[in-house]
Amino acid sequence: MQIKELTPKQGNVDIDLEIAELGIIREFSKFGKAGRVLTAVATDETGKIMLTLWNEQIELVKAGDRIRIRNGYVNEWQGEKQLTTGRTGTLEVIKQDEKKSSDKKKKAKHN
Repeated sequence: MQIKELTPKQGNVDIDLEIAELGIIREFSKFGKAGRVLTAVATDETGKIMLTLWNEQIELVKAGDRIRIRNGYVNEWQGEKQLTTGRTGTLEVIKQDEKKSSDKKKKAKHN
C-alpha cells in the first residue's frame, strides 16, 4: 500500500514509511489518565502523510527511520489525512537512520 492510495476512514492499513520529521510532544489527560501524543510527517515515494504517535511509540522512532504500520487507520483533521495505529494496529521500526544511530552510540561511549 502507498500514501497516494489512502483515504479518510480507511482501516486495515499496512504500509512502510520513512519518518521525515517529528513534531512537538503534547501531554494530555483523558479519563483521569495522562498521555502523550506527537504528530510526525511520514513519507513514501508517492507523497507524505501526518502520522500520529501515542505514548511509548514516541520513543521508538526518530527522523530518518523506516517504519512499518500494520492494521493502521486513516482519519482526517482540518482537511488533512492522518495515519494512526489506533487501538489494534502496530508500529515497528524496520530500519533505523544509520547516521543518527551511530551518533547515539558515540554519545553513549563518551558518558
